[in-house]
Amino acid sequence: MKRLLTATAICGLLGTAAQAENIGVSMALFDDNFLTVLRNGMQDHAASLDGVTLQIEDAQNDVGKQLNQIQNFVASGVDAIIVNPVDTDATVAMSQAAADAGIPLVYVNREPVNVDSLPEKQAFVASDEKESGTLETQEICRLLKEAGKTEAKAVVLMGELSNQAARMRTQDIKDVIATPECSFIQIVEEQTANWSRTQAADLMTNWITSGLEFDAVISNNDEMAIGAIQAMKSAGMSMDDVIVGGVDATQDALAAMEAGDLDVTVFQNAAGQGQGAVDAALKLARGEAVETKVYVPFELVTPANLAEYQARN
Repeated sequence: MKRLLTATAICGLLGTAAQAENIGVSMALFDDNFLTVLRNGMQDHAASLDGVTLQIEDAQNDVGKQLNQIQNFVASGVDAIIVNPVDTDATVAMSQAAADAGIPLVYVNREPVNVDSLPEKQAFVASDEKESGTLETQEICRLLKEAGKTEAKAVVLMGELSNQAARMRTQDIKDVIATPECSFIQIVEEQTANWSRTQAADLMTNWITSGLEFDAVISNNDEMAIGAIQAMKSAGMSMDDVIVGGVDATQDALAAMEAGDLDVTVFQNAAGQGQGAVDAALKLARGEAVETKVYVPFELVTPANLAEYQARN
């Protein structure tokens, strides 16, 4: 009898080890270069793990749709949920839905408003936004000084204002400009282009048409920086006369840097964040401990070290 129970227990353990684990993933939107790299990073990592499958949904930048996706994940009994929030101020209800069901939840890339009071079995995986805009603006400040500027005008392209990353990166810019070393820079315009290349191009065209003068473009992300570059080149401006910075180090941004149009970006390890989110979700689903905040460092990218990053995002 004892031998039979032992054999049964072993079979049970083997069955548990082989059991498939399903993670529901809600992405803010699919139509975004950086988030596509992040999503692919999750998929590639999950594909390398035995028995792990991802069910990935596109929230299409709709908060209500995203909450419905999370509720559907809960109803289908997934083992864990990963969320790239549409609106970082709307995450309390998402956390509550998962917590009530006892399903682990991991936020990725965009910091939830409730990051300091997440329920048990919930975590946040991203890069520390305090580093992103700071690295970008410090380098732009250095380049302006190198160009001999003692007074400089800058325009700021902001991401979606509902997004914590946009607000933090913009504050980073202002904090750097407030330092004695960079106080010669004056922000003459700051508007949102909602992370969009097209909207940034339109906004920059309007600024140029109005006669606005500036020495630097400080963008919350690469897509908007590229849109601004396209508008300036269409208007006949020389890119040698303007310092342009972005964040993310996307492939398109690195190509723009190689062409001499983009002066600085900041590598955000999208694939690393995606892998980290999957690992955190699996650990929580298995009852293992995970830090509430898991940070993947930002890294400054300039023409001097461009080659190191061209195959990374």
